[in-house]
Amino acid sequence: MYALILAGGVGTRLWPRSRTSLPKQLLPLMGDRTMVQATVERILPIIPVEHIFFATNQEYGLLVKEQIPDIPGSNIVREPNPRHTAPCIGLGALHIRQLDPEAVMASLHSDHFIADEPGFRQALLAAEKLARQGYLVTLGIRPNKPETGYGYIERGSALGEYNDYPAYQVNRFLEKPDLATAEKFLASGEYYWNSGIFIWQISTLMQAFCDYMPDFHDQLKKLEQALIVGEPIDPIWQTITPESIDVGIMERAEKVAVIPVDIGWNDVGNWAAIYEIGQGDENGNVIAAADCFTFETKDCLIHGSDRLIAAIGLENVVIVDTGDALVVCARDKAQDVKKAVGWLEEKGRFDLL
Repeated sequence: MYALILAGGVGTRLWPRSRTSLPKQLLPLMGDRTMVQATVERILPIIPVEHIFFATNQEYGLLVKEQIPDIPGSNIVREPNPRHTAPCIGLGALHIRQLDPEAVMASLHSDHFIADEPGFRQALLAAEKLARQGYLVTLGIRPNKPETGYGYIERGSALGEYNDYPAYQVNRFLEKPDLATAEKFLASGEYYWNSGIFIWQISTLMQAFCDYMPDFHDQLKKLEQALIVGEPIDPIWQTITPESIDVGIMERAEKVAVIPVDIGWNDVGNWAAIYEIGQGDENGNVIAAADCFTFETKDCLIHGSDRLIAAIGLENVVIVDTGDALVVCARDKAQDVKKAVGWLEEKGRFDLL
């Protein structure tokens, strides 16, 4: 099996730690390892480092190589500029196909947290077996609450068990629901969060591009020829229309399977997610600050740099201090940090981005 790790995002909802020059996946937000390093170490027991590829941009490619020095330089696929996940995955698949046309590829994200790493590896191996039967496979996260911030997958007929994991035909993908709908999904037991983790055989993926994204498939053939002869791909890349792999293929294809998992997954999309996966103290505070005082404060995230942070009489609050910027917000409003980023862009404050 091969892995393509998507590592090109900026992570605006984790500002001010996540910046354009050093985004969240390249930061140690949850311990000593960066998220990129944790992603690689998570899969190394089943995927050798020479089979691990990264899809990122020019600037981040150098940082990935610094953080994962054992990865071959040719395994870092640099996009000329962002074109969403379908082109990104297609370009990565071309590089892997040059090594093994019949390879199974897992498309992973560099900014996910997974508590049960052995269980995750077993699920990937189960998905590999299903992928070799011609399925486009995704891991569906068993929901533990009526989450309105994720897309959902509705399961269909059973396909059997693989590595003791049940697999199902996908009935449909659904957009983020309202609370009442999410509660119905949770109660039914037949819906899963869309993790964005996909496993497929390269040949199956390429046929899907041909069937459902024919214009892009033609562009892929031109990209592949450019790669073979060593020509720049930029002129071709600029003609590609951005599209997500979900909309372009997964929501339209017929032979799509889901393997439900309960592996302690979190997509680490904002500071509230950092709180959820952190270790709280006796008052439920998750503190990552060298110098911190709390009094009558509970269920808060306090993430600091070198300055003393004193939190008094607070509850369910996020505090993030980087020295040059400070964010204070309610935990349930953590997704709105990106609004501050938008304001900074409007004001031309690129020194803080």
